[in-house]
Amino acid sequence: MTQTHTPVLAGELIDLIDPCPGETVIDCTVGGGGHARLIADRIGPTGVLIGIDRDPVAEERFAELAGEVTCHTRFIRADFVTALDQLRREQLRADLIYLDLGMSSMQVDTWARGFSYSYDAPLDMRMDPAQELTAREIVNTWDERRLARLLREYGEERYASQIARGISRARRREELRCTQQLVDAVKAAVPAPARFAGGHPARRTFQALRIAVNDELAQLDAALPAAWDLLRVGGRLAGISFHSLEDRRVKRFLAARARGCVCPPEFPVCVCGHEPEAELLTRRAVAPTPGEVAANPRSKSAHLRAARKLRGAAQ
Repeated sequence: MTQTHTPVLAGELIDLIDPCPGETVIDCTVGGGGHARLIADRIGPTGVLIGIDRDPVAEERFAELAGEVTCHTRFIRADFVTALDQLRREQLRADLIYLDLGMSSMQVDTWARGFSYSYDAPLDMRMDPAQELTAREIVNTWDERRLARLLREYGEERYASQIARGISRARRREELRCTQQLVDAVKAAVPAPARFAGGHPARRTFQALRIAVNDELAQLDAALPAAWDLLRVGGRLAGISFHSLEDRRVKRFLAARARGCVCPPEFPVCVCGHEPEAELLTRRAVAPTPGEVAANPRSKSAHLRAARKLRGAAQ
């Protein structure tokens, strides 16, 4: 596993959420700890940094960071919905909450965990190694129609039906146990021109499987309102996403809270009295600079959105 970690959109995140001394910050997806380290330096010895991640390697990284920074630290090993709910029950209030979504570089680079189509490894893809569902189970037991729907909805895969049929055909010959077998099945299923255009032909298949194994989109849908509820008035919420399925969810959630009047458009005057709960800090998603992409190609698809909490939800 690589020992270096380059946090994506780090400067932009710091500028938008503006961590200050003494603030309480929740990092919902610690990963390699790159963003957490930058935040810790800014909140100082009176600040509190709470890290959340279900990956045991992230817990190890956070423990190393905790020994090197001056702020108070705490780690919760759980998915971020479970952890945020725990903090809500504790009646904690945060000044900053951010989510660096998707998989971390350390997960991609740990070849044995099967996240990457670039290495031959067991078909695993679990962020929490203790959970039961793996990519191997999905590709070998889900029926062809269910696989096609998964690839279409979570991978936005144009050739979802063909790939599902190819996987079904391949597993009839032998159980698919490793990533190379899956890559071969995908390559054999897609038309020849698609194998050489638009990136690796298995990229969207691996994305869809990873999302399904880790229930990532349902987690995000539940985490956004939970995080918003934990924020103090004036607190900031930010999300860094790496594909359109995540980015749309973050965008819609923040836009809904920044919306004022909800009266039907045919009403001549507002009668609802609804006031915005949020001020958008990003009118459009912030993308990495060409320089960052050149230095860290994995940042290419990243999008950052953020908002400030103006008031609590209407009672």
